[in-house]
This record gives sequence, C-alpha cells and structure tokens, in this order.
Amino acid sequence: MAEQKYSKNIITRPRQKELDEWKEWGDVRKSHIYVDEEIVKGGYYLQGSWLYKASDIPYPDETHSHDFDEYLGFIGTKFDDPFDLGGVVDLWMDGEFYTLTETCMIFIPAGVEHCPVYARRVDSPIFFLATIHQKMYERDLKGKVSG
Repeated sequence: MAEQKYSKNIITRPRQKELDEWKEWGDVRKSHIYVDEEIVKGGYYLQGSWLYKASDIPYPDETHSHDFDEYLGFIGTKFDDPFDLGGVVDLWMDGEFYTLTETCMIFIPAGVEHCPVYARRVDSPIFFLATIHQKMYERDLKGKVSG
C-alpha cells in the first residue's frame, strides 16, 4: 500500500532518545508523545506524558528559563469532573510557589524562570503537556529549587 501524503505527520510514539532520557521517572510517569523539527519537518515542539503516581522526583527537575514563551498543561482525567486535576501538582514560577488542584494551562512568558514540578498526589492519571512555538526545545538552567 502506498504511503499517504501526510502519514509522516502522524506521530504515535516518542523517539528512543526521549524514552531513554525519561527512564528515571519510569515508575511515576510515562512519555507518550514527543514532536519537534527533527521528527516532523516544519513541526513545533510538543511533548506529552501521563503522571500516574506521586513522587518526590521533580519533572522537569531544574529551574530554567527560555528566550521564548511556553505553555504547560495539567489535565485531569476524571470523566465526571474534568476540571478536577485528580491530584496535587506543585511548581515554581519566577520564584513563587503554586499548588495546582484543577485542570489548567499555564502560560510562561519568555525569560520567566520556572520549575521544578512535583506530582505530590495522584488520585487519577494526570496528562501533562508542554509546547512552544519553536521547532526545537532548549532551556537555560538557572540552578535547582528545592521542593
């Protein structure tokens, strides 16, 4: 069967590189998708994963910033109450501490230091995603923030 015109734009698995890099979080999260310019020509960075167990291991683990805007999303999976995050997620932005208990999208302006992120409680799986309007993801590490 001939390949369809946009078959290469349908990404069903992360690259092995991402699977290898995320192994340390293997018992608390599973990576499901990762896209960037190397995977889809002209594509933008997007990654998504499931948080399914609370952990003291942060992800991402270091305070950092970018010279571009970023969105982080934390999406609850409770069918009867999709606005309930189904757990508690902690994160830092610009040195301030935030506790998330509702489904949300977080806009992080360019230059704002953010992270680490901790899944403190997970009652039902939480879908995490990050996306930028850039073809590749890079971060400027600023040092760790203790959680």
